[in-house]
Amino acid sequence: MPTNPDASQPAAILAAEPYGRVVVRAALWLAFLAPFFYLTYGFANWLASRRDDVGSIVFSWEHSIPFVAWTILPYWSINLFHGLSLLLNDNRQGVDRLAGRYLTAQLVAVTCFILFPLTATFVRPETTGLPGFMFAVLGGFDKPFNQAPSLHIALLVIIWDHWRHRLGRLLLPLWHGWCFLIGASVLTTWQHHFIDIPTGALLGLFALWLFPRNGELPFSDARLTSDGKARRLALSYALGAVLALAAAAFGALFSAVALFLLWPALPLAIVALAYAGAGPKVFQKSADGSITLASRILLLPYRLGARINIRAWTRNLAPQVAVADGVFLGRFPTASEANGFGTVIDLAAELERPAGATCRWIAFPMVDLLPPPLMMQQQAAGALEKARRDGTVLVCCALGFQRSAGVVAEWLVASGRARTPALAREMLSDAGRPVHFVEATERAAS
Repeated sequence: MPTNPDASQPAAILAAEPYGRVVVRAALWLAFLAPFFYLTYGFANWLASRRDDVGSIVFSWEHSIPFVAWTILPYWSINLFHGLSLLLNDNRQGVDRLAGRYLTAQLVAVTCFILFPLTATFVRPETTGLPGFMFAVLGGFDKPFNQAPSLHIALLVIIWDHWRHRLGRLLLPLWHGWCFLIGASVLTTWQHHFIDIPTGALLGLFALWLFPRNGELPFSDARLTSDGKARRLALSYALGAVLALAAAAFGALFSAVALFLLWPALPLAIVALAYAGAGPKVFQKSADGSITLASRILLLPYRLGARINIRAWTRNLAPQVAVADGVFLGRFPTASEANGFGTVIDLAAELERPAGATCRWIAFPMVDLLPPPLMMQQQAAGALEKARRDGTVLVCCALGFQRSAGVVAEWLVASGRARTPALAREMLSDAGRPVHFVEATERAAS
């Protein structure tokens, strides 16, 4: 079975490192990130302060949000967790990945602050005591121009994810609750407007996706494809991303709600990169069919479109058809359909194993409409033959027309059930499933 680079790996797989080395790496990153934050953040504030055209995005209902002075405490606490999170790692790779997320959020947010500055419009009432002191310190460097996307929220998403994997069941609910307070505090301290929150969350998820907790990075070993069809598909998705981005920018002139089009623009761009040469890694699907949280949320608009496409193409077809000796070919199953088989061989990189599927699940993520790597197709066929000995097997992709058909045809020939690929194709056609074959390539699985 091929190793999925984005699959979650137990900590034991990573080489054990003396904690002293982890601390040194974390200290070095902090020595860079802290001044970099204040320099870039301050520079963006300074540029915005020199402009006389800085606007704001405020929904009318936001005027009813109360000012709650004590919430400056959870607001400030993110600074503590920011540094501690770098120290809370088992190895230097974990430190580097977390620092990469911080740096990504910082660079993207500051770029937005420079290109599209916004200002907070609410004027805080006079505050005394400890909250008043903390607001005074905050006002010394945090001017009202750095709004959308909220860097505070982006960092919160990153830090929340980092700690949720490390806290036990007793502390985890407390952690979720405190993170909720941190998130709400950006409104109740009147530091941000609402639009800053979803845009900041999207940025935080992008940083998590770009630097996954385990496995290889989504663009590691990526090379620009020379396949003409892949390039056309990449261009089509890139054009869709550009159109969604343009619609968000133009629509924002009339309603801030249009900025939510930034969400579908991002997965369209990611899928374009998959076709351009990054391959299935961008979907971050593991060998058991699960995907990372960041991929699940970021690519949700694309996956909803894929689900609609499955429904449109297969609504008049049987979900699965029998091929030979307990092997079935079909579209991506629901949980109840999957549980009717002993094993599911899943080839759809873009879709996640359905919740509630309890059968054995083996994923070989492949990008739709493109020739699969020959080695991966052969490995999937080998896994199919092995799984068949333990019960019925469903081989599926999104529609059950191409990727899954190619693997079943490979199995038919390799197992001697079909003498030639042409005869294997005839067997699949006779089974009652429309199939379309794309020849596998000789390149190694990427």
